[in-house]
Amino acid sequence: MKQIYQTDPWLAPYADAIKARHARILSERRRIAGDGPLALGVNNHLYYGLHHGENGSWVFREWAPNATRIYLVGDFNNWKRTEAYALKPVGQGNWEIEIPAMFIRHGELYKLWIEWPGGGAERLPAYVTRCVQDPDTKVFSAQVWDPPQPYVWQSASPGKRRNPLIYECHIGMSGEKEGVSTFDEFRLNVLPRVREGGYDTLQIMALQEHPYYGSFGYQVSNFFALSSRFGTPEEFKHLVDDAHKAGIAVVMDVVHSHCVSNEAESLGRFDGREDLYFYPGSRGHHPAWGSRCFDYGKDEVKRFLLANLKYWLEEYHLDGFRFDGVTSMVYWDHGLGKDFGDYRLYFDAGVDENAVTYLALANQLIHEINPDAITIAEDVSGMAGLAAPFAAGGVGFDFRMAMGVADHWIKWIKERRDEDWSMGEIWWELTRKRDDEKTISYAECHDQALVGDKTLIFRLIDKDMYWSMDRGSKNLVVDRGVALHKMIRLVTLATAGNGYLNFMGNEFGHPEWIDFPREGNGWSYAHARRLWSISDSDDLRFKLLRNFDKAMIRYARRDAFLRQAPELIRADEEKKVLIFRRKDSIFAFNFNPQSSFEDYGFAAPAGKYRKVVDTDDPGFDGFGRLSQDSDHSTDSDGTLRLYLPCRCALVLKKYK
Repeated sequence: MKQIYQTDPWLAPYADAIKARHARILSERRRIAGDGPLALGVNNHLYYGLHHGENGSWVFREWAPNATRIYLVGDFNNWKRTEAYALKPVGQGNWEIEIPAMFIRHGELYKLWIEWPGGGAERLPAYVTRCVQDPDTKVFSAQVWDPPQPYVWQSASPGKRRNPLIYECHIGMSGEKEGVSTFDEFRLNVLPRVREGGYDTLQIMALQEHPYYGSFGYQVSNFFALSSRFGTPEEFKHLVDDAHKAGIAVVMDVVHSHCVSNEAESLGRFDGREDLYFYPGSRGHHPAWGSRCFDYGKDEVKRFLLANLKYWLEEYHLDGFRFDGVTSMVYWDHGLGKDFGDYRLYFDAGVDENAVTYLALANQLIHEINPDAITIAEDVSGMAGLAAPFAAGGVGFDFRMAMGVADHWIKWIKERRDEDWSMGEIWWELTRKRDDEKTISYAECHDQALVGDKTLIFRLIDKDMYWSMDRGSKNLVVDRGVALHKMIRLVTLATAGNGYLNFMGNEFGHPEWIDFPREGNGWSYAHARRLWSISDSDDLRFKLLRNFDKAMIRYARRDAFLRQAPELIRADEEKKVLIFRRKDSIFAFNFNPQSSFEDYGFAAPAGKYRKVVDTDDPGFDGFGRLSQDSDHSTDSDGTLRLYLPCRCALVLKKYK
């Protein structure tokens, strides 16, 4: 396999650095697993925490090298620190206790009391797999989870996602009621919408336990614990199982980029030390997020995080991970305020090579456990090789998020009238991707829907959304916004490198921003939900936008045009027309706000074409200016001629 510095001449000066990185990763892999599979060398989750012992007893173990005493306290001993529940040191910083099975029961609450030189405090176990929050005191406790009827899996994984069509979602805000929705409610009410919409991959946020709901799940406290606010482990397994039955893969938004700074709920000063799991000094504190930064060079931390991935894959039958905050992980300065315009920055002393090594090992481990699993990197720096195969000198992610695409849509909408948009610039920015890496594009994700930002539809329509989204309204602002909303999503999908993502509700232009309950809004859930009913109403335009998204996604899935790179046919700056082909499909966009063009000719592969998607279809809230049964044939000179209405896009499929 050719190396990335052989296929990209800009990387040639860094060949030695790439080779050194590769060797460093291999050396660390051998140190952990020897010559065997990495998966066999990563089993911390089977050793630490609360487990059944060989003789039916309970065994609990914890790593706390700075501790002088550790007690297990809980419902089973009236929360008293007694010698009968004192852990014993067993070497290398490990502590252990064995308790007869009859003394600890399913559902009971417990914690650790850890003492260290000069102090002591309650802590939740580092490897705890179930935590619950007291509704009155808001205090979290570990919970024994040993149901008498373990979940029985029914459906196999749907297999590899070569070109994932991703539906990004948050369980808690997925219901229409004001409150926290559940796994069961999502499974029954939202999963059918995902299946109907044609999406083949579910990317779920906020699964790891987090004390502050408004963090969107990105301030994780308990890395092995499924957030109990959404339901039980069995209910989540049922959701995953039903998704698999529907042919939908399930990807978890995993947070290994940092840890919440909380001490009582998480790993901060776990055994009295600042740097047990985190870098010492200022490097152990994230300057922007107020959280703790893992020491990826410490063996125990690497094993903790790698075992975490293995646990989620095996316990919940997940189909992969989207790694959050990769940029923050791989640069000592977390990429803050940095313009990554120089390849040197990907290999100089500013890179935390410990983190790069960990991510490469994580990818190898995941693909060993499940060869069909996919891994996605969220990185704004564009680090070369991040999503290139390890054998080619890369880090090994299957995909990286094309994060610049959404940023450019915001820039174009905010800073220019659409009549001033450049077709060449749109084409360039939407297709500018490394040839040796696979990418996933999106016009907007959850980031653009948060308070302080705006969704695309709200940027386009603004306050008119509140009273002019009924089908009988005559409003030019809404007409423009609806037309561009469809065109932007279609051109983003059609130019995507290898996959596409949509955030829950954005497919139909959800009108409300996301604002989780907080002191500033009176702890309201009014904006932490999804108004599905407006997309079901025959009287509102939202349903027609949903119909368009459904047609667009289903065609992408049926035609599989993402398997072949797009080829530019015409970027007409004067007329604001963009035309390109992909596989046997031709995509024609007329972004002109006023002018329509009859017999617009362009070179195309000889043959006959049939219109398969039309943003101007009345069923998609268009004006119906194109014939619904229109076939087109190239002229003798290989020219295809189309009628292109203003602010309209159509997709043609070559059939003969």
